[in-house]
Amino acid sequence: MNTRSSQDMLAHLVGFPTVSRESNLGLIEFVHDYLHELGVASELFHNDDRSKANLFATIGPPGDGGVVLSGHTDVVPVDGQNWTVPPFRLTEADGRLYGRGTADMKGYLASVLAAVPRFLEDPLAVPIHLAFSYDEEIGCVGVRPMLAELQKRGFRPRVCVIGEPTGMRPVLGHKAKLAVRCCVKGAACHSAYAPYGVNAIHYAARLVARLEEIGDALAEPGQRDDRFDPPFTTVQAGLIRGGRALNIVPAECDFDFEVRAVPGFDMRTVTTQLQSYASGTLLPRMRAVVPDTDIRFETLNAYPGLATDPDSDAARLIAALSGAGQDEAGRFDTVAFGTEGGLYDAMGIPTVVCGPGSMDQGHKPDEFVTVEQLSRCDAMMARLATRLSNAPGGQANG
Repeated sequence: MNTRSSQDMLAHLVGFPTVSRESNLGLIEFVHDYLHELGVASELFHNDDRSKANLFATIGPPGDGGVVLSGHTDVVPVDGQNWTVPPFRLTEADGRLYGRGTADMKGYLASVLAAVPRFLEDPLAVPIHLAFSYDEEIGCVGVRPMLAELQKRGFRPRVCVIGEPTGMRPVLGHKAKLAVRCCVKGAACHSAYAPYGVNAIHYAARLVARLEEIGDALAEPGQRDDRFDPPFTTVQAGLIRGGRALNIVPAECDFDFEVRAVPGFDMRTVTTQLQSYASGTLLPRMRAVVPDTDIRFETLNAYPGLATDPDSDAARLIAALSGAGQDEAGRFDTVAFGTEGGLYDAMGIPTVVCGPGSMDQGHKPDEFVTVEQLSRCDAMMARLATRLSNAPGGQANG
């Protein structure tokens, strides 16, 4: 049987520069061919222009139940970062495996793929599904059409394991996210006559200041959830654009802001508060000078949070598979970053997050995963094969 170590597989995956702005088809075709050689059929779900694809495959018997091993194939750019090793070639040094995506999250994908021969050899009583997506890094975008189609088919696995880097700790929760663009339409004029124009940058600045006030209120004690770090809903403006020249009162300015919300908080209330301030306070001032001015809000992206019950079968399963101690099994561990897990959970699929590496290395130059972490993920895959099999010691329904 065609077997490869997880480290060898990781070298192949890192070699594909699957930055979100580029195609991931080279990597997907490599995985498709690898699975085909092992006798595993896989299905591709392309984007509209067929430049990218999700991959879905099932190993073992058909039917409900089983486990989804899910991960994204895209990585963040390396532009402007000072790498000391080639970002798209795996480099090993001092027990570390360097390369873009090694931690986030091709290390997990490599471990999953290296385990496929083991999955095929063990007499699985329930299926193991592989779900590899595109465009996670730009807002969990690519996986959605695949999940929509699987939902139409009545797809009902027992649990989904999202392999984002958690240091192999079982993680049961993360915040939801909402990304919004605010567009301020002012009125231009020569800066010598500034009072006769409407300065879009000035009004955008007032909105950003109001956004900060909203965020400060969300950090007050009554709004906190200590399971998360930081333990409250956060807001921040991350991008702003406006102006043409210093001697022109700017007619346009827009800024993008995000909300990262703890469970139970309606993220839309932040936009609603900002809209109320815009329409009730700012627009009357703007239109008193030039009637044809405006402030608009546009939702860019949103994904749900994750809050899996610590007493659920899914939580107990990932604690056993990851090798977590008994004292860790019921603890509500969370991560600050978002994942595709909330989208699976919204489909009614119990979801947990657990994978090799640390997000402390993700998105940075000289990103790495340790050999030890990759080995621990390999061990988790071996435990999964045993647990889902009919072999002695297996607990397919446990």
